[in-house]
Amino acid sequence: MPNRFYVYLLASGPCGWLYVGVTNDLIRRVAEHKQGLIPGYTSERGIDRLVWYETHQYIDQAILREKRIKRWRREWKFALVEESNPRWGDLYGELRARGG
Repeated sequence: MPNRFYVYLLASGPCGWLYVGVTNDLIRRVAEHKQGLIPGYTSERGIDRLVWYETHQYIDQAILREKRIKRWRREWKFALVEESNPRWGDLYGELRARGG
């Protein structure tokens, strides 16, 4: 199976606090956020709703994309989410059901 790397956006709710991250195991990483195992910014603000993600074949591409998105204005991040997830639903359950 080819390597997969994910850039993802978590939110506290619709148009709420946002977090942009990168990982090679999206299900595990989001579960860690949901369980409050990642101390700091996300756990302090209740940021645990997976609202957007994309897959990359190479880690350097994923890291570059993450860094670019982190520099974006909030409104641009909102628009990115709303393109594919206009109701800001939590995509974690669907992702787990598909097995990543």
